[in-house]
Amino acid sequence: MSAMDDQEIMNATAALDGWRIESGKLAKTFKFPDFVAAFGFMSKVALVAEKMDHHPEWFNVYNTVRVELTTHDAGGITAKDFELAGAMDRFSG
Repeated sequence: MSAMDDQEIMNATAALDGWRIESGKLAKTFKFPDFVAAFGFMSKVALVAEKMDHHPEWFNVYNTVRVELTTHDAGGITAKDFELAGAMDRFSG
């Protein structure tokens, strides 16, 4: 899988809610009612990420989960990152 170009990334990011490009990565911060909800979200995402063999960079403090996505093998953002971002959005609601 190859990295997307800037225009492809801009178009794909526009189709997502709340995602942005930061330091060359697709990024979003999710807020939940409490720690259990945040951890539940991470558990659901972990199962999908493992099946995809595509693991997020993320950081959790209490009810907040900050996520950064990039495809290290491709040296940038790929369609795989947007696929995982979409799954995260579905699980966050």
